[in-house]
Amino acid sequence: MENRRNPRVNRPNHTRNNNSRPQFRPEPDEMVFGIQSVIETLKSDQQIDKLYMEKGLSNPDIQNLAFQKRVTIQRVPVERLDRLTRKNHQGVVCLISQVQYVKLSNVIADVYERGETPFFLLLDRITDVRNFGAIARTAECTGIQCIVIPGRGAAAINSDAMKTSSGALNHISVCREPELSETVKYLQESGITVVACTEKSSRDLYERSTDLTGPLAIIMGSEEDGISPELLRMADNHVKIPLLGAVGSLNVSVATGVVLYEAVRQRSLIVAANE
Repeated sequence: MENRRNPRVNRPNHTRNNNSRPQFRPEPDEMVFGIQSVIETLKSDQQIDKLYMEKGLSNPDIQNLAFQKRVTIQRVPVERLDRLTRKNHQGVVCLISQVQYVKLSNVIADVYERGETPFFLLLDRITDVRNFGAIARTAECTGIQCIVIPGRGAAAINSDAMKTSSGALNHISVCREPELSETVKYLQESGITVVACTEKSSRDLYERSTDLTGPLAIIMGSEEDGISPELLRMADNHVKIPLLGAVGSLNVSVATGVVLYEAVRQRSLIVAANE
């Protein structure tokens, strides 16, 4: 999330140009490359986190299998693939997911069947692996039942993410949806209020009118530019975290913790009042 009080304040280091960031290089056991190897991986029960294909390359077998398994093909320059591996990748590389993705419809049904109040987290283009891992750790600690990520433009759920989450990703459902806009519609149709955390809001997180107690899905946005305008328009409510110092923004994992624990606080008051 980008939560700025003054747009003229320089952004912190995590918003610098991508070229200044260290390049992510996957572990060998997380990566499959070469046309036939990728085809066999797509045919298997393994879940693919990322599928990169060289721009201009066409392979109907890979494209059809990816479509069937709802895996988004990301078209990239050959130089991007060369940075991932120096071996003969034949224009295609895939990264194996460290988690088993689940269907959002199944999660919602299970939550309601257990008699629980839905409490979900949507991450709009969180790309830093360690931010994602830290968010997952906080989400599990606060009772989030499901983290939803987009099929494109999200951090890879790799060994670094697992390590940063301190194992939390083994205990929380993760859904990967092709379009978060469709996900928001589906959540709203399922009786779940969608709240966007954004500096563009006029409502303070701690105002009395801010209600985070019912069936709820919280959206947190990209390290670069916050929540996308389309999702902001679709959200039922917006809240912002008050910033009282000179620094104009919070790290997204820290901001997520602030919002989730305010929801926990409000929900605990409801439980206490009903006892």
